[in-house]
Amino acid sequence: MVPALFVAHGIPSIVLESSRYTKFLRQLGMLLPKPTGIVILSAHWEDAVQQIAAAPQPETMYDFFGYLPQLYEMTYPASGDLVLSLEIESLFAAEGIRCELNHHRGLDHGAWSVLSLMYPAAAIPVVALSVNPKLVPEEQYRIGKALLPLRAKNIMIIGSGGTVHNLSKLQWNNDAADRWAIRFDQWLAEAVSVWDLEALFDYEQRAPYAADAAPTKEHLMPLFIAMGAGDKHRSGRLLHQQYDYGTMSLMTWMFK
Repeated sequence: MVPALFVAHGIPSIVLESSRYTKFLRQLGMLLPKPTGIVILSAHWEDAVQQIAAAPQPETMYDFFGYLPQLYEMTYPASGDLVLSLEIESLFAAEGIRCELNHHRGLDHGAWSVLSLMYPAAAIPVVALSVNPKLVPEEQYRIGKALLPLRAKNIMIIGSGGTVHNLSKLQWNNDAADRWAIRFDQWLAEAVSVWDLEALFDYEQRAPYAADAAPTKEHLMPLFIAMGAGDKHRSGRLLHQQYDYGTMSLMTWMFK
């Protein structure tokens, strides 16, 4: 099976950079087995009801402001896949997960920024799914687990977010990571590596600096979804870790 991934997407302008992280993502796309389809859950598509994108040609969304003009000229013209969207709807229905097909939603920057680095040719069909940050981690995991059968059909599941994502604590001129951000990620990495779901589902009480790392939760929840998609083997591998602007974690996990 192709692996499931959790990928940090950083700030929108990351796609214009030539950095250690962007080089890593480009190499990752070349090294992994090529999927026949991609299902991506972005922290930037929030909805109380699970949404399943079903547009035949999802548009590139510019859901940000204040960046260089060339960022608004970028496109990611991947096609959708209605058959895959309907299969996802069926998988969710079988698990009692309320969902809706969305025939208008495009790809937000949490989706297309990652995909344009990993798969720049945009030749793989993409189905985007929403995230509900109000669901507890157990429910996020259940959503990912419902998607697990797709991996046997060469469909890649990607959760796009960030383990430490607190815009109020960014330090734009600081290249050194803050200790508190590192401590949260270290705790998280230890729990994920041994698949300690009891601890992870209770991370708000157990993890150091949890409230600072994930004050609004939507960027962390895709990690639990990606883990759920890896429930068969429960094996997680940390592929990359670094920090931008003092506190923004660029952590990528692979789940087999």
